[in-house]
Amino acid sequence: MTSPSSPAIRAFFDEPTNTVSYLVSDPVSGRAAVIDPVLDYDHGDGSVDVRSVETILEAARADGLTIDWVLETHAHADHLSGAPYIKAKTGAQVGIGEHIKDVQKIFRPLFNADDLRTDGSDFDHLFKDGERFMIGGLTVEVMHTPGHTPADIAYRIADAVFVGDTLFMPDYGTARADFPGGDAHQLYRSIQKLLALPPQTRLFMCHDYKAPGRDTYAWETTVQAERDGNVHLRGGVSEDDFVAMRTKRDATLKAPTLLLPSIQVNIRAGRFPKAQHNGVRYLLLPVRPRPGAEAGIS
Repeated sequence: MTSPSSPAIRAFFDEPTNTVSYLVSDPVSGRAAVIDPVLDYDHGDGSVDVRSVETILEAARADGLTIDWVLETHAHADHLSGAPYIKAKTGAQVGIGEHIKDVQKIFRPLFNADDLRTDGSDFDHLFKDGERFMIGGLTVEVMHTPGHTPADIAYRIADAVFVGDTLFMPDYGTARADFPGGDAHQLYRSIQKLLALPPQTRLFMCHDYKAPGRDTYAWETTVQAERDGNVHLRGGVSEDDFVAMRTKRDATLKAPTLLLPSIQVNIRAGRFPKAQHNGVRYLLLPVRPRPGAEAGIS
């Protein structure tokens, strides 16, 4: 049930990347935003499709919605963004947190990306912590939630908050903090910022992986449920204990399958590197030999 001051929310789950995208709209004006859209990318053959974003766009058309914004919670490491396609089809602005500039500066040398601007100007708008903007008659508040990456933000709309990768469902825990620029201390403080919201506040996840013992995907919970039951936070865990847990756990995690292609595209607001003289666009794969293996790549 929605009220004039609360958003209508439709979730779209992409199982190949375990990502949840959202179509969020003002029921009164019909203005809308898409949060964290997924571009279908086949890592095996490099093919790209727009099935997922077309599903969202068709839902918007069916409901008579006008999409004004594509909102990214951060530069994702597990899927490529569908933002440019939505922008091309609707004229929507693409927004992300202002600290994307820090992420661009971190990754520009890794990919030798001479064409990459590090001022965030690939995006239409860079949001500051505490900034407010409108989706129709809905007020959106931006919350800077660094830790997973320096640029993570959450979008608070009435009693709903779209938390990106900072939190998962209570039975799954919290985000990793071992990517370049990540910081487990910052992550803990960002989580406490979210958990200081009113207990009935609804929290919408960006991912779900079905925690052990749970047979279905889930992506909506509440502040109170996270306070009471998050497996990484129960018992009022201290910052030092959380950081120790997170650091130990992160050391066991593999890199996401789409980490390298996703980062190259998403720090460009979903734009692929420019085409080469043959008309083909290429994503780079940095090669880093382990100690003693240098001769193997010469």
